[in-house]
Order: sequence, then C-alpha cells, then structure tokens
Amino acid sequence: MAKPKTHFVCQECGRTAPKAMGRCPQCGAWDSMVEELIETNETSLNLAGQQGWGGLSVPQKLSDIAEDSEERIPVPIKEFSRVLGGGIVPGSIVLIGGDPGIGKSTLMLQMTMKMADSHRVLYVSGEESTRQIKMRANRLLKDKDGVVEGLPDDLYLVTETNLDPILAHIRTISPRILVIDSIQTVYRPEMQSSAGSVSQVRESASLLRELAKSSGIAVFVIGHVTKQGAIAGPRVLEHIVDTVLYLEGDRFQAYRLLRSVKNRFGATSEVGVFEMQARGMIEVPNPSEAFLAERMVNAPGSAITVTMEGTRPLVVELQGLTSHTNFGNPRRTPNGIDFNRLLLITAVLSRRLNMQLSDQDVFVNVVSGLKIDEPAADLAVAAAIASSMKDQAILADVVLIGELGLSGELRMVSQINARLREAASLGFNKAIVPRRLHRKEVWPQGIEVIEARSLREALKQALVS
Repeated sequence: MAKPKTHFVCQECGRTAPKAMGRCPQCGAWDSMVEELIETNETSLNLAGQQGWGGLSVPQKLSDIAEDSEERIPVPIKEFSRVLGGGIVPGSIVLIGGDPGIGKSTLMLQMTMKMADSHRVLYVSGEESTRQIKMRANRLLKDKDGVVEGLPDDLYLVTETNLDPILAHIRTISPRILVIDSIQTVYRPEMQSSAGSVSQVRESASLLRELAKSSGIAVFVIGHVTKQGAIAGPRVLEHIVDTVLYLEGDRFQAYRLLRSVKNRFGATSEVGVFEMQARGMIEVPNPSEAFLAERMVNAPGSAITVTMEGTRPLVVELQGLTSHTNFGNPRRTPNGIDFNRLLLITAVLSRRLNMQLSDQDVFVNVVSGLKIDEPAADLAVAAAIASSMKDQAILADVVLIGELGLSGELRMVSQINARLREAASLGFNKAIVPRRLHRKEVWPQGIEVIEARSLREALKQALVS
C-alpha cells in the first residue's frame, strides 16, 4: 500500500500548501497551518479493512433499531463512577486532563487494577516503562505492614507510542477497557509530523474513537494541559471524545477534584473528591465535613456557604481579610473565586453599605483549594469581608447562600433545598437566604431559614452583635 500523502491546511481560511509555513499567505494568520492526511477512498477502505473495523454503513429506521442498550460497566471507585454518570459506557471514549503531577496516571492505574478483577484491561504507556508502572502498582497495593497485596491477573501493560503496534496488541488481547497514557505521545507512522503535534493528536484520537464505536471497547485517554489549563492539542479533541474530565487541585493541598465538563452519558459539572495519600488517591465520601475539619469557630472573616458541584452540594469555608494599605492603589486578591466577582462585591460594599474599602487591601480565600464559579457564594464573600472589616465574627452555626445584585439586593439561587439539607446534615442550625417574593418556599426540616431582602439585612442577622 502506498504511503498516504499529507498537505498543510490553514485553520483560519482553508488555504492549502504542500509544506509547513509559519504564516498563512492568504489570511496572514500565524501558526495556523496544520498538517492533514490526503486519503483517497481506496486508501481509507484499505486502512479500515487492515484494522478490522471496515464495512459500509447502512441507514436504519429508528423504529427498526433494537433497544438492547448495553449496561454500564460498574466502577469500584464510587467517586469515579459518580463523575462518569454511574459507570463506564461500553464503546465510549473518555479524555482525562490535568496539571503535571496532579495524579492522573495514579488514578487511572488504581481504577484499572480494580477493574481487572472482572474485566480484561490493556494499559498503554508512552511515558513510563512497564517496570516503572509495576513499581507504582506495588506502592499502591502495600498494606500497613508493607506487604504487597495480590496483583490483578487481567491487567496487561505495554510501553508503545506507534499506533499500529498498539492496534495489533488490541486485536490480540481483546480488552474490555483500554487506557492510553498519553495521547500526546502516540503517533501515526503515515504522518511525517512528530508526536504531540496538532495533526498527530487529532488523527490518533479519531482512530481511537473509531475503534471504540466499532468494537465496544471503553477507551480512556490521558491528555496533557497547557499553561492556561486547557488540554493541549486541537480543540476538536474535546469534540471527538464522549466525556471530558479534569483532575484539579492545588499541588500543595491533599484534595483533588475530578470534574466532568462534558458527558454525553451523564450530568456535566459533576465532581468526585479524592485525597492524595501514600497509597494513592483515596475517596472522600463526605467532602463537606473534610473541608470544615480545620475551621476556627468565631474567627472574624470566616463565612460558610453551600456550593453546587453538579448534583452534589458542598459546604465550604470562605475567608476574608482586609488590611490597611500604604499605597494609593489597594489590592484585590482572590484565591478560588473570580477576580471580577470580587471587584463587584467590594464595589457593592463600598457604595451600598458605605464601607471604606478604598484604602484597604482585600483578600478572599476558599479553603482547601476549591474553586467556586457560581454566584451563590456572593453573600458569603461579602459577609466575610464585612466581618473582617468590622472585626466581628459571623455566627458559628449559620450558612449564607445568595447572589448579590448591584443594588445590594439578594437574589435566589438554584437547588436551594438541596443546599439547606446538606447544611442541616452537618449540624448547622440557621441559614440566611434571599427572600422569595412571588412563591412561598417549603424549607427542609432541621434548620431555621432566615430570609433577607438585602445585603444589609443579611449582615445584621449574620454578625455577632
């Protein structure tokens, strides 16, 4: 079979060129020329037949399609299963990204070792040798006495970056689950570009998707991230896969969050919480309790709120600190919340509550390295800043939930009852929430709900007099 030819296509205007060019001569865009395969129909059919997935597609009537939907494969790690939507869907392809050293390979090795007790698993690594993986597996399986527990029999390891031998190993072993670590190290020999390039990542991911859909193998792909935190490679990589998971967390904190940002078979924004220990990633069944374990009660500048991560409510602590500045431009330093949101909240405090923050540096921190994107934490952030400014503590048994408007009013947030039930289960007796004007809420039992129309009313109820 003749070697497929390639050309370079501008991703902005579509201009083609026979060789790489730093700048597109047609639209002037820099670094937009991407290598692409030139495949004839005959080449494509021969390649598909060689890999064993070929065959022309046949349209079917919707009414004639059998409803024998395959059941999900259970995952022994409950937090992982929650993020996937209840288990692994056969024939799906899952992309897992995260910062270097955050624990992606460790988590996947733990998952595959547990899955190998009932399913055949193939772990393909392009970054570590099989001996290195075996050393990490022994470390994860050691008990308290240092004795290595039984290794799984149906977990196969291979170090390979060429996609053709990888496909040959898949045909030989016929695994139920396939792990590629990582997609940036895999390359197709038909293309002249190096591994990790845009064209190699896209073509390799497309071939793995075809493998998953035609064979029913569940494919997990680990991807590197850029300095901005996005998965390296073309954006189309996230469109190719069925599920995109990000492993997040502060490298100096023990907690890790496995977050779903795309899931064709479950809810998005679902979160699983893990703690990095000597034996790997340990599940945290009650993350709210863990996040509040080191809380200092009755300390000025500390407020409690309930944030929603997918369908899971999490009770977290927000800390605020104001400090007099000797410079003309005071600083606003957020850690875990959006910078522009902090500017909005400080502006409302200054304009509506007449707090003199123009000569104060304001610091806001979300404890345990969490990141809060939703506006439901606005009231808690404002209360933490006001508590630090007035040097008055917030009631220890109260949670604050609500979105803050520019007029100083409080607005209702979604899933308020689920948030209140989570707070009540942890022993909080009071909750300050926005007042609903048009519809009467039926509040959960076990917690006293105080409704406030404005930020001023909420602070009167929250601060210790």
